[in-house]
Amino acid sequence: MSLLSARGISKSFGGIDALRQLDLDVAAGEAVGIAGPNGAGKTTLFNCLLGLTEPDAGSVELDGRRIDRLPTWRRSRLGIGRTFQRLALFDGMTVAEHLLVAEQARRGGIPFLRDLVERSEPRVEELERVDATMALLGLTELADRPVEGLSLGHARLVELGRAMMGEPRLLMLDEPSSGLDAAETTRLGVILSELRHRSGTAVVLVEHDLQLVEAVVERLYVLDFGQLLAVGAVRDVLDDERVRRAYLGGGQ
Repeated sequence: MSLLSARGISKSFGGIDALRQLDLDVAAGEAVGIAGPNGAGKTTLFNCLLGLTEPDAGSVELDGRRIDRLPTWRRSRLGIGRTFQRLALFDGMTVAEHLLVAEQARRGGIPFLRDLVERSEPRVEELERVDATMALLGLTELADRPVEGLSLGHARLVELGRAMMGEPRLLMLDEPSSGLDAAETTRLGVILSELRHRSGTAVVLVEHDLQLVEAVVERLYVLDFGQLLAVGAVRDVLDDERVRRAYLGGGQ
């Protein structure tokens, strides 16, 4: 059984088909890429899977449970983490604070009452998880730095770390290399591979950088004009003449 299974996903905007009858499967622990030219429908599919956009037709299941009628926050509680193409961090908060808030949200409980009793002091185990995640991401030396003072590469790692704190079974990344230089992109690929091998987290990567795709994912879906153009092992798909024509032609 697939961890994530989508069937017949369709979406149109103003009479223009953005997605047409798309199917997608992700196994537990698998890394899957979604690629395609600009306007191919990648982010629309991503948003339909997450609940940010309601599809006109189709279904989405997580671990055999239908989730396409659930709000985004409930999908997150079931084990889906995500990052955004546009950074969504909070000015005035440090790197460590971003991860700590995410860890406290994962643990749940009654923060207000706990704040009164413990005067907002974080628990030892919370700090330990924050420290371990920062170490994995190479952010330890930046722990006390406000996020607005970070480079784009480090800021993207903070967002990734925040998603990781939720211990997701499925991590969905929307063009995480956007704005990164070659060295930062290479490091991101290493981190994602290490994360998968350490935790068994499945990854769905919406990405335009094909070098990062090759470094991280095992199977690749390529979309063009809202339709599935090719799917299979990464190298096989990238060598497909239809895929080459779609990229050279610029897509939609």
